Amino acid sequence: MNRTLKLVAVALSAAMMVWGCGSEPTADSGKPAVEDRNPTPVIPPPERPRTGSADQSGVSTRPLDSAGQGANVLKDPNNILSKRSIFYEYDSDAIRDEFKPVIAAHGRYLSSNRGAKVLVQGNTDERGSREYNIALGQRRAEAVKRMLVLQGAQESQVEAVSLGKEKPRCEQSGEECWSQNRRSDILYGGEY
Repeated sequence: MNRTLKLVAVALSAAMMVWGCGSEPTADSGKPAVEDRNPTPVIPPPERPRTGSADQSGVSTRPLDSAGQGANVLKDPNNILSKRSIFYEYDSDAIRDEFKPVIAAHGRYLSSNRGAKVLVQGNTDERGSREYNIALGQRRAEAVKRMLVLQGAQESQVEAVSLGKEKPRCEQSGEECWSQNRRSDILYGGEY
């Protein structure tokens, strides 16, 4: 029995490794991909002491204050960590290249501040059924969570939830408004 469990564990590990290795997309029918399963390889930065300084990306590595947050760096409009929303194309959960540095910065911040926790809220525009939008919002939140973990955050630091179309930023109809509602929001502990 013990030998069987070990074989199953080895087989599952191998399957997870194979699953994680995607292949290059093919030019089939010209349709856009729904999700990029080949994220840019992430090379973690070398360990550095917590001195309160910023690394080369401008992300402060200052430990959290006594309230559990690095309130100044998280709210400083000149710091990338003040950017909290990731926007998507219609009917997509693929993270656009322009938002990858934002997620990477939050992942590094979480890695340096193990006491911090975030809630990623996935949102959609008003089109589509409630069930479809809840599922799409969850996929969007999970995509951000995966990237945060790849950047060094612990799974236990990040919770991903879907709000579907229930929390719009803009309540009018039309692409300009809908594009504001197709997003994931990163909220730190104390903000939700």
